[in-house]
Amino acid sequence: MPEIKRCSWGDTDDELSRKYHDEEWGKFNLDEKYLYEMLVLESFQSGLSWATILYKRENFRHAFADFDVEKVSKFTDADFERLMNDAGIIRNKLKINAAINNAQVLSNWHRNGNCFSTFLCEFIPNPIIHHFDSESDVPAKNELSAKISKEMKKQGFKFVGPTTIYSFLQAVGLINDHIEKCSFKY
Repeated sequence: MPEIKRCSWGDTDDELSRKYHDEEWGKFNLDEKYLYEMLVLESFQSGLSWATILYKRENFRHAFADFDVEKVSKFTDADFERLMNDAGIIRNKLKINAAINNAQVLSNWHRNGNCFSTFLCEFIPNPIIHHFDSESDVPAKNELSAKISKEMKKQGFKFVGPTTIYSFLQAVGLINDHIEKCSFKY
């Protein structure tokens, strides 16, 4: 049996991080619910470790109505207060407001016959697979993530800077940055 090789961040004793690396990160998935989930999680990750978010993922799922855009878009001030008091998630006012706001933007898109996946595919019609030999070559952001970020902000999204969007694109597999030696590249 060939030796399994991973990107260094996925080559860990932390089972949850390893499983995310092996089974999810960089895998193409444009399901609308999944896109919203990853947008929320990546927004909350800003300034924190991804492992922190992974360990709180189920709490986020519960707190944000299983990432149902329509339900979250109708969150009230009472829901906001509930989230601000929920020790199971990251209690950051700006990030919570952004998650609710972004659900409202997406809900409006859906009512108008538009979807997040179509928007993203206008920028990236086919997944981009990079061929980096080292993780030090993987950028935190690029011109494409800056362009998508700018357009998303124009559309009313919040907490979607170029670095967050680059991580989001990696998470949903529109950009595959598994390093070349990684057994999970494709």
